[in-house]
Amino acid sequence: MKKQIPNIITLLNLFSGCVAIVMAFQGNFPAVVIWVLLAATFDFFDGWAARSLGVSSKIGVELDSLADVVSFGVAPASAVFILLQDFTLFPTSLSPLKPYLPYLAFLIPVFSAYRLAKFNIDDRQTTTFLGLPTPANGLFWVSYVCGTHLPAANNEFYLFLTVGFILVLSVLMVSEIPMFSLKIRNLKIKGNEKQLLLIVVMIASVLFWGITGIAWGILAYIVISMASTRKRRAIR
Repeated sequence: MKKQIPNIITLLNLFSGCVAIVMAFQGNFPAVVIWVLLAATFDFFDGWAARSLGVSSKIGVELDSLADVVSFGVAPASAVFILLQDFTLFPTSLSPLKPYLPYLAFLIPVFSAYRLAKFNIDDRQTTTFLGLPTPANGLFWVSYVCGTHLPAANNEFYLFLTVGFILVLSVLMVSEIPMFSLKIRNLKIKGNEKQLLLIVVMIASVLFWGITGIAWGILAYIVISMASTRKRRAIR
């Protein structure tokens, strides 16, 4: 039974993602954020439980990826699909594309699945990531939709912004750009500077912008990662 505990936690991640999809199609975007955050919590603790209990397994790795595709790929894409459907102001030149544009949202699970498959066979990503982690991308999208769906419906700027984010973040997920791990391994500041800076930025963003602040915090994570990579290369 002990070896099944991490798998049960992973399945709770999957369950949370499924509920988030239902909430998205009901237009309840705050609930989508809650359920995806819950999925992210289970996603963290399944690995922690496996390591603590010494019961890591190949099936656990595969199950984790399958759950992540749903919770951080399909669930956010469902929210983005609804967002793109709800635009009332649409550029005249693009009006023939209006029925089809919402389906662009499903690039999110497509690239998420490819990124997770790459991660499972890449032994370079033990302490850092290459490309934007799928949970971070998923959290960006659900908080972005939750915070912008009301003003976005009547502002075509958000249409271009949303499409731009879909394309850029999808490419970032499968890129070779190093991204630092969010795990804090000890209580010392040295060695955890980037993680602590991100925590401060995330808290400040949420306090200032509410739920949408999570999305801007994820963008800060990308910027900090890129800046630290550039700095290391400059030193070399």
